[in-house]
Amino acid sequence: MTAFIAQNFVPLMFAGLLCFLLTGIPVAFGLAATGLLFGFVGMEVGLFDTNLFGALPLRVFGIMQNDTLLAIPFFTLMGIILERSGMAEDLLETVGQVFGPLRGGLAVAVVLVGALLAATTGVVAAAVISMGLISLPIMLRYGYNRTIATGVITASGTLAQAIPPSLVLIVLADQLGRSVGDMYAGALIPGLMLVGLYLLFIMAVAFIKPKWVPALPAEARIYRESTGASGHRSLLLLLVVCAAAGWGWSQVHEQMINGWIGRTTPAPGDETLILSLTISSFLALALALANRVLRFGLLSKLAEQVTFVLIPPLVLIFLVLGTIFLGVATPTEGGAMGAVGALIMAVARRRLNFKTLKQALDSTAKLSVFVMFILIGSTVFSFTFNAADGHFWVEHLFDKLPGGQLGFLLVVNLLVFILGMFIDFFEIAFIVVPILAPVADKMGIDLIWFGVILAMNLQTSFLTPPFGFALFYLRSVAAKKDYNDRVTGERIPAVTTAQIYKGSIAFIILQLIMVAVVIAYPELVSGGIAKTEVIDAEKALQDAAPPPMEDSADPAADAASEPGEGEAAEQDPAKLLEAEMKKDAAAGKKP
Repeated sequence: MTAFIAQNFVPLMFAGLLCFLLTGIPVAFGLAATGLLFGFVGMEVGLFDTNLFGALPLRVFGIMQNDTLLAIPFFTLMGIILERSGMAEDLLETVGQVFGPLRGGLAVAVVLVGALLAATTGVVAAAVISMGLISLPIMLRYGYNRTIATGVITASGTLAQAIPPSLVLIVLADQLGRSVGDMYAGALIPGLMLVGLYLLFIMAVAFIKPKWVPALPAEARIYRESTGASGHRSLLLLLVVCAAAGWGWSQVHEQMINGWIGRTTPAPGDETLILSLTISSFLALALALANRVLRFGLLSKLAEQVTFVLIPPLVLIFLVLGTIFLGVATPTEGGAMGAVGALIMAVARRRLNFKTLKQALDSTAKLSVFVMFILIGSTVFSFTFNAADGHFWVEHLFDKLPGGQLGFLLVVNLLVFILGMFIDFFEIAFIVVPILAPVADKMGIDLIWFGVILAMNLQTSFLTPPFGFALFYLRSVAAKKDYNDRVTGERIPAVTTAQIYKGSIAFIILQLIMVAVVIAYPELVSGGIAKTEVIDAEKALQDAAPPPMEDSADPAADAASEPGEGEAAEQDPAKLLEAEMKKDAAAGKKP
């Protein structure tokens, strides 16, 4: 029995973890219990020394002292403050009015607002519930296909997993031992491409099945000028002016920023993009403020509403990400700045009170403690796992796979996709990623690229039955019974669970397509990361070495000119002995 346990220790450890999880106890405690139990079993069968857990307290204290993880409560607080201050409602109403006249316009508005909420709140539940409460009744009122309506809402909410500043990216960066700033930079372009893929899908539906995504009727458009115009022309002109200013900045960005921070390498593309958008946003806000204060009357009501509702959160996002990408602030400092900015915005909008602040702090504390406990539990588990050389066991599982890196990535993504149907993304990040990361690193896979692929894949865990959390969030707020619409008075049928599940299928496929694109084109990730000059250590040591001294006819003079001459050399017995031996050799004596 002892021999069997020793030979199959790692598989038995995984089986033990599964048994603990099936009992229903919290994952954090199940991980810790598995690690401790099998640690003591390993001591009994002679696999480990009796002092195995002597260093465990230091590991736990190391987790609590990890500055990187401080970014999680800061970004969470920023998102919850913005969400509780009514930002989602204002954004959905305003962006819906901008795109409402187009077929599929409401769905486009949901995707864009979902991307904006992802970059500000970073919380899937807040995004899905807000859009489910506000947008779903409007979409059903005007005849949207229920599968499309529910699918767009749930999929847009999951964008919080892939678009910086995502909490998942922070956790993955910590578990992979990489910079959070590099992880953000690598995920930016794939995240924006996924938003574009959603928009292309909606455009295709509007072209093929226009009745599924009708435009808003004229009576539903609330921002109109005294002449009856919609105000879109003024908004388009403002957009062109600001886009021109952003393009102009992009042409001089590298020259100005490199001179400011003393950088010699080319500016990364994501940094240029973010700061160009920041300049455009500030210009739009300045023009709208000047138009309102000075009463120029140059901007329409729609243009002003879009500017005052959309620009402040955009500026906050760009400032947070811009300072991180520039290296001016760490992700933790950027998160703190974002939290302060969210509080200022909530106060300016007169939406912050003691109750809202208390709720935001409570939610932030709960999520932070949840993450900490899972991380501590996974540390205890991995402590025993690594002591049993479990990482070698995992390596041997993958070293016979055909296809090299590609085969490994395909199998890993299939594993994560299946696990995402049953367990939360935090558990996957803390249990699976630390086991797979050493194997990926040994195979020569860039860990930033690996982390972005996993982040894109983890989005599907919110949409895949039977435990897709985004589906449950929408189910909790969607109409469970038939109701009379408060505007049209028509009878609206209830939203069924089958319609919600069916709506997610198309967007799961789109997310998997994006995962495949990122695997096929690694430069989408690596292109956004600042390139650093690689220094050859041996060449650097050779260059730093002093030039060789010229040969001297007098060995005694050579001895006297050795480094360390003076009092230090005189007091060094080794130097004195060496000098005497050289003198003897010069005199022809034998030592």
